[in-house]
Amino acid sequence: MIRRTLLASAAIGLSMLAGGMAMAQDKTKACFVYVGPIGDLGWSYQHHQGALAVQEKYGDKVEVQWQESVPEGADAERVLTQMALGGCDIIFTTSFGYMDATNAVAKKFPNVKFEHATGFKRESPNVAIYNARFYEGRAIQGHIAGKMTKTNKIGYIGSFPIPEVIMGINSYYLHAKKANPNVELSVVWAFTWFDPAKEADAAKALIDQGVDVIAAHTDSTAPLAEAAKTEGKVIGFGQASDMADYKPSPRVSSIIDNWAPYYVARVGQVLDGSWTSTDTWAGIKDGEVEIGEITEAVPADVKAEAEALRDSIAAGTYHPFTGPIKKQDGSDWLAEGATAPDGDLLGMNFYVEGITGEIPK
Repeated sequence: MIRRTLLASAAIGLSMLAGGMAMAQDKTKACFVYVGPIGDLGWSYQHHQGALAVQEKYGDKVEVQWQESVPEGADAERVLTQMALGGCDIIFTTSFGYMDATNAVAKKFPNVKFEHATGFKRESPNVAIYNARFYEGRAIQGHIAGKMTKTNKIGYIGSFPIPEVIMGINSYYLHAKKANPNVELSVVWAFTWFDPAKEADAAKALIDQGVDVIAAHTDSTAPLAEAAKTEGKVIGFGQASDMADYKPSPRVSSIIDNWAPYYVARVGQVLDGSWTSTDTWAGIKDGEVEIGEITEAVPADVKAEAEALRDSIAAGTYHPFTGPIKKQDGSDWLAEGATAPDGDLLGMNFYVEGITGEIPK
């Protein structure tokens, strides 16, 4: 009993010491946790570009620290605890699966700010959440896919069956279907964020089914590398970052996650004492979701249509989920002209009408 009390007191003392050190530091320490390597040229790479932008903006006022390839789960909680004890003033946890670990550790370190990407839980006043409206970019990719497929078969590599991914699949399909009523969508689930071998296998499986346009919600360039092997028969899109090495084809456009303005602003708020817990979901209008160059591999008329769609989303005159839309089971979801509430999107657990197959449990 005495030993437990001593250990608990030591833990509390370390926590208070870490908080005190953070407040007494001459500079702010901004820390980042990545689910993959920063060399993935996708998701983690793009978050790291945001971290580097923080360093460039504030110079000696900010120390930036990061850790790559942190698995979701217990390992994440351990890493976050070490960062908090190590004097981090603000910690950005950049993957959906870090949500519970972020909230658990935040409760133990109330003087540390925690920011969680793509989650929905804020269990303490020192936790904020932020997200990007990736589904807006998927609408544009879907239009290009529907117009450019020659087999009328398009594909999608899903990471995990969470709302963020499901709404992307639905947006991609809806806009491909508008562009080409004969289009069919195949979805392959990789059950990973970053595993080039699994991502390549998923792309191969789609290509073997006759798919000639592939979108992916995973983090590496492996799907584009597989598409490149088909010598022009299959095209795809950059995911999270531009993946420009594969231009002008098979990478014909991309969704670029521009986290830099958000990170710069939030670290600035720590510096000036104005940081508060917020829930942010930004998109094309805000510059957080960017559409990478649409290359000359895309016909000029299709490119113009895709750019017009991008501009209408940015202007707020068009919402990618505008009714009438039915669910996969044929039940009504959105009436004519109605747009999807954010709550429906953030909890999306169904396919729209026309997509075959089941969402894994």
